[in-house]
Amino acid sequence: MAAALGAGLVVTLSLAGCAGSAATGTTVDAATSAEGPFPVTITHAFGETTISDEPERIATVAWGNHEVPLALGIVPVGMSKATWGDDDGDGVLPWVEDELDALGAETPVLFDETDGIDFEAVADTQPDVILAAYSGLTQEDYDTLSKIAPVVAYPEVAWGTSYEEMIELNSTALGRAEEGIALIDDLHARVDEALAAHSDLAEAQVLFSYLDPADFSQIGFYTALDTRPGFLASLGMPLPTTVEEMSADTEEFFLSVSAEEADRFDDVDIFVTYGDADGELVSQLQADPLLSQIPAIANGNIAVLENSTPLAASANPSPLSIGWGIDEYFTLLSDALN
Repeated sequence: MAAALGAGLVVTLSLAGCAGSAATGTTVDAATSAEGPFPVTITHAFGETTISDEPERIATVAWGNHEVPLALGIVPVGMSKATWGDDDGDGVLPWVEDELDALGAETPVLFDETDGIDFEAVADTQPDVILAAYSGLTQEDYDTLSKIAPVVAYPEVAWGTSYEEMIELNSTALGRAEEGIALIDDLHARVDEALAAHSDLAEAQVLFSYLDPADFSQIGFYTALDTRPGFLASLGMPLPTTVEEMSADTEEFFLSVSAEEADRFDDVDIFVTYGDADGELVSQLQADPLLSQIPAIANGNIAVLENSTPLAASANPSPLSIGWGIDEYFTLLSDALN
């Protein structure tokens, strides 16, 4: 599988010795030392972060970062509360619950980020490091968190970190870079296995959209910087031409065009979007005089991810969600195509 990773991610381990590399497009300069991997200096969008010693108390903010330490057998002291995709209202997604159960661990402190990062709650966990490799941190957020503990931020663009980059950055900060690479390899193998059962998806052009059900005047879509279409593109499912062209001129992960320009998406094979459980969205789209000009909509090649379900959440790939939902996700896409 070709892993399409962003350029500019550089992790420098401050040691002497030989160098090693990880996933395609990402540079990790590693070395061996009798003293172990620390100190570690990580370069990111806000500068550099040095972690002097192996962190014992790990806090994570934003989506999915806690899954890296959990996948490596480490339980964070605090992590972001799941407010979308949580099927039982406990603030923890099912694949995270499964991993906590497997580790025999209690649920960490949950940070409610509905109104932004809860800096006080993060500080109360007394972390040695804060993982935020996949996040939308602002400079102000980063500066505030850095007063609490060293922060691992995203490499270049907010919400533009692939799950591979998230694993590399976060695992390196924990002194587990080699284990992180092994985890990426395992996930690639799992995705390849699932994709092999759906060969019809090869080269299918997928538009990953969000539509306001009360206002179809705009066609919202996730750009190449977002992990949802980015993940599919890395598997050989190319972006529609309009998405690719508009992505080249922005650092935003979401854009929209007027529904009057619906014909710009005439090369879309599968139209993926979110919708309610009532199942009415497909008929509403096909009845709309503008949106129905998109062939994928007119022909019913629509994959609807039910709002706030675990499956919808798993479409944003992360270290633990891939194994949990990838088969069902690819089946949904394949059914829409056929």
